[in-house]
Amino acid sequence: MPTIRATSLRLNLDKPDHKQAWDYLQALDYTEFKSYTSAIVAAVNDYFGRYFRRKDDPYLETREREEKFVAEIVAAVERSAEKALPSFLAACIAKILNSGENFAVPTQNFAAAEKVEKNDISDVDLDFIGG
Repeated sequence: MPTIRATSLRLNLDKPDHKQAWDYLQALDYTEFKSYTSAIVAAVNDYFGRYFRRKDDPYLETREREEKFVAEIVAAVERSAEKALPSFLAACIAKILNSGENFAVPTQNFAAAEKVEKNDISDVDLDFIGG
């Protein structure tokens, strides 16, 4: 038989934090959470889990932000490389075909092959740095 503990939650809607919590509970997505109880349990566990990890490791939050920032940089570079790869490969193939050499490594700058200025970064997504 399950051990159940009952408690009450009293919110003062004149306090902004309490009002915000109440609004969240009123807009609860019941496909995600079965009840107020499941939402409150998830919120309390998440909050205190982070609280105690941060207490044990004061640099946790900074490291998490740095890791997220690095991941966003890597993703932006990958997207840019994916956009540029077809032009780069076309320039390489054209160089090989025009030079008559077999499998020669192209020596020209791939940006020049695309006729793109070095400082033109208009197609790079800089949202990850707030730009």
